[in-house]
Amino acid sequence: MNTRIFLFLAALFSGFALIRTPLADTFLASIEPVTTTIGVLTILIFSLALIYYGVRNLFSK
Repeated sequence: MNTRIFLFLAALFSGFALIRTPLADTFLASIEPVTTTIGVLTILIFSLALIYYGVRNLFSK
C-alpha cells in the first residue's frame, strides 16, 4: 500500500485539529483566524489529493 496516502490522511486530520483547537482566553487568541484559515486550506488540499489518488487508482489497469 502506498504510504503517501497515510501521510495525506494524517495531514487531513491535522487540518481538523487546527480548526477545532480552542484558542479563546489564551495569548494565542489573536491568531485564531490564521489557524482556522490554514486548517481549512489543509483540509481542502489534502482531501483533493486523496480523491485524485483514489480515482487514479480506480482507473489504473
